[in-house]
Amino acid sequence: MRIFEQNGHSIVEGDVFEGLEASLPDGTADLIFADPPYNIGKVFNGKRERWDSEEQYLEWCYRWLDVCIRKLSPMGSMYLMAATQNMPFLDIYLRKRMTILSRIVWHYDSSGVQARRLYGSLYEPILFAVKDKSAYTFNSDDVLIEARTGAVRKLIDYRKPNPAVYSSKKIPGNVWSFARVRYRMPEYEEHPSQKPEALLERIIRASSKEGHLVLDPFAGTFTTCAVAARLKRRSIGIEIDSRYVGVGLRRLRFKDAAAEFATPAPKKIFRTAADLESQPDLF
Repeated sequence: MRIFEQNGHSIVEGDVFEGLEASLPDGTADLIFADPPYNIGKVFNGKRERWDSEEQYLEWCYRWLDVCIRKLSPMGSMYLMAATQNMPFLDIYLRKRMTILSRIVWHYDSSGVQARRLYGSLYEPILFAVKDKSAYTFNSDDVLIEARTGAVRKLIDYRKPNPAVYSSKKIPGNVWSFARVRYRMPEYEEHPSQKPEALLERIIRASSKEGHLVLDPFAGTFTTCAVAARLKRRSIGIEIDSRYVGVGLRRLRFKDAAAEFATPAPKKIFRTAADLESQPDLF
C-alpha cells in the first residue's frame, strides 16, 4: 500500500480495508461517497469482477460499510450506490446503523438496445444516509434547480393571501437525470462504470462545506476527488488498481508521483465493438 499526499488530497493505492485504516482516523470524514464494484461481471482494466456467490459479495460489502461508518464524523453523510438487485440488502443493513434520509434514483437514457425479453434498466439507486438526523450538513441553496411550474409555466399559486407565481427555484427531488459518461465526453476515462462529474458535484455541494474532508473508498477514475478539489474540499481516494491510481494522480495534478505511473489521457473511443459488448449494462 502507498499513500500520495498533496495540497490536502490523498491518493491511496491499496485494498479498501487497509486504505481506510491507514488514511484517516475514526470519525473524521465529513462526506463519504461509496460506489463499489457491483458484482455484475464488469471488466476493470482487464479484470472481471465477480464474487463466487451473492452471499460472499454482500458480506464483503457489510464489512467495508462498517469501517466507513466508523470513519464518518458524528455529523457526516454517506451516499451509497449499488446494483438494483443488491441495494435492498444494503438498504436494510444500513438503516439499522444510520438514518436513511433519501432513496435517490439516478436516471439516464441509453442509445443502445438494452434488453429484448424484459424491461432494460435505465437507472441506478443511491442511498443518502446520515449519522445524526438532527445535525448534518445540507446546503440546499447550493443545489437549487429550475422549477418548471414557476420558471417555465408561470403558474399562479392562489393558496397564498396574495396570489403570486410559484417559485422559480426548488431543491431537487429524488429522481436525478444526468447523462452517463460516454467515450466522446471530455471527462471520459477508460473505466466501465465512471460516474459523471455533475452527479458528484450535486452530492458534494449539498453535503459538505469548503474545507471538509470527502472520502471515496472505491475511487476508480477519482471523479469524486477531482470534483472535491474544484469545490475547495479536501479528499481521500482509495483505489487498488495501479492504472486508475495513475488516472487519479493525473487528474489531481500530483507532480512527484505522476511520472512513475505515466498514465496518459485516454483516447475518446473504445478499442473494438467487442469491448462494448463485453460490458454488462443491466444493473
